[in-house]
Amino acid sequence: MPFKKDFSPYVPRPATLKEKKKLSELVTLFTFELDNGKALAHRPGQFIQLSIFGVGEAPFSVSSPPDPSKQTFELAVRKIGAVTQSLHAMAPGQKVAIRGPYGTSFPVLDFVGKDTLFVAGGLGYIPLRSLLHYQLRHRSEFGRIIVLVGCRNPQERIFTDQIEELTARKDVEVLETVDIPDAAWKGNVGVITTLFPKIPIDPTNTSVAMVGPPIMYRFVLAECRKLGINPNNIFVSLERKMKCGVGKCGHCMINDLNTCMDGPVFRYTDIEAYQEAI
Repeated sequence: MPFKKDFSPYVPRPATLKEKKKLSELVTLFTFELDNGKALAHRPGQFIQLSIFGVGEAPFSVSSPPDPSKQTFELAVRKIGAVTQSLHAMAPGQKVAIRGPYGTSFPVLDFVGKDTLFVAGGLGYIPLRSLLHYQLRHRSEFGRIIVLVGCRNPQERIFTDQIEELTARKDVEVLETVDIPDAAWKGNVGVITTLFPKIPIDPTNTSVAMVGPPIMYRFVLAECRKLGINPNNIFVSLERKMKCGVGKCGHCMINDLNTCMDGPVFRYTDIEAYQEAI
């Protein structure tokens, strides 16, 4: 993976927490700004390493779209470990350190002129949001934008205000589902593949971007094959496997693939042989 020439992949850069917004009980959206005054210069689907002094370091997918005119970037983070708990306790104005961005990205040019089917399971909407909002910013370059979102229950939904805005648009098609509804839920109930029959697609002109739990991939890929979508037009992010970001620790290895260097975004035809290991 070619690193950007204006930073070292090994040296953390200071950044400041500018804003934080709670998305659910466990997930918060954090807005950061690099202290050097430059944009992060990431591509949709890439990730960074964030370190908190005296606590540790962890990888996170960048959720905001690339924008050279903005010095801020966004991370949506679930509170689950020492680093994330410390991050959730931080207040705007406090400092962190950033390494990256790292890894492969969704190849934006491969989506130009085609319809895009976004499949987001669980927290998968977080990394897909970067590509989705890039496409919305350059809307005329893309065909239909279809967004399928699934989560365990209504309480775990994230970016609900933005999803409502997307649903209200006439140029975006959004369908949501939950596995376990509550009394107030009026939408679809079931796993995310139950949404596929509800929205017709043109398999000859559709690219797929999917992120979610490993078990989801098996069934969504089977659904895509059933619909006749070209496997070469299916892109999967294995961002859950990220660890050090520079191919040194070996935690993200899948057979002979180094996920943080060869991925995290893969064309499905490049990892089809490894599907059982995903």
